[in-house]
Amino acid sequence: MSNKKLIDRKFSIQTELLHNSHKFDPVTGAVSVPIQLASTFHQTSFDEFGKYDYSRSGNPTREALESVIAQLEGGSRGFAFSSGMAAISTAFLLLSQGDHVLVTEDVYGGTYRMVTTVLNRFGIEHTFVDMTDLDAVARNIKENTKVIYVETPSNPLLKITDLKEIVKLAKANRCLTFVDNTFMTPALQRPLDFGVDIVLHSATKFLAGHSDVLAGLAVVKKKELADRLYALQNAFGAVLGAHDSWLVMRGLKTLHVRLTQSSHSALKIAEFLAQHSKVEHVYYPGLKFHEGHLIHESQSEGAGAVLSFALKDEEAVRTFVQHAEIPVFAVSLGAVESILSYPAKMSHAAMPKEEREKRGITDGLLRLSVGLENPDDLIRDLDHALKYV
Repeated sequence: MSNKKLIDRKFSIQTELLHNSHKFDPVTGAVSVPIQLASTFHQTSFDEFGKYDYSRSGNPTREALESVIAQLEGGSRGFAFSSGMAAISTAFLLLSQGDHVLVTEDVYGGTYRMVTTVLNRFGIEHTFVDMTDLDAVARNIKENTKVIYVETPSNPLLKITDLKEIVKLAKANRCLTFVDNTFMTPALQRPLDFGVDIVLHSATKFLAGHSDVLAGLAVVKKKELADRLYALQNAFGAVLGAHDSWLVMRGLKTLHVRLTQSSHSALKIAEFLAQHSKVEHVYYPGLKFHEGHLIHESQSEGAGAVLSFALKDEEAVRTFVQHAEIPVFAVSLGAVESILSYPAKMSHAAMPKEEREKRGITDGLLRLSVGLENPDDLIRDLDHALKYV
């Protein structure tokens, strides 16, 4: 069995998304988890409180989602937050003054903002590094490095980091590893299987999948670390509400079929764009010429539904966007509808222009999250828009 194969699983993830520990309510037999909206819970004993006392500390609906994502990622415990950035920020609170974090170079703009404008105020140092270059990673690990933070594929250039090798470096230097798995989800990649310590998600994206909920998730493998993260979640309080927890669980039920269809379409679209004369470059792990293609194949079950492509400049992007009809032009990704985003003014607006361009995030770059439309319709639409560029 190769390293990429999903382990410790009774069923395939396609089945497990539906038939997990919360396939039905044990009290009523309902095949939908109940939404428990209570903010507080009556205690029948003066001296011994029950499992739930206050919903910030624990809610049955949120707990169901946390249990499911832990099971899917192969972790010991899951945590549901009010947004992806709430999950990421709370995980970063494991750091202390004087610590150092090593971060993927073309990281999501919100994470970049957190590291550069918040953590730095508390005396936590950071270094951005191209994590496709393992020598560069090794050179930048310091005595006070406590976390190596990875996105693979990265946002928005889809750079691939070798998880197995990063974990080796981290363990040799007694660092924790955090991996943002938003693009892949546990349906395509399970970082904990490679020894990663914490997996993070913007569940707003593929996991929920319908552009109707804001949510973040974290999954931890080891109990001691899980206890520390729970203490922070309870103290910081950015937890996910019951109804939103239920919406994410509903979205999870169709994750496999959505991601399979969207990934198939994304490859077809990437191949079309790669041969188009108006497109300067296409970034997509499913293309054989994509740097890190073979590494990605070795640690994942597919290339995913997100791709990026570069046009000549901002003016070309403006013209293209004006004539593309099908994709929604918006922030976010991972939904049933295709979403076209402009990183320079959207996902990476927090990153200064010189920093963006240094990383290859140019004014001509567009990111496309492929939805469930007919791929031939999308290709015709993109081709039509490119004629005006």
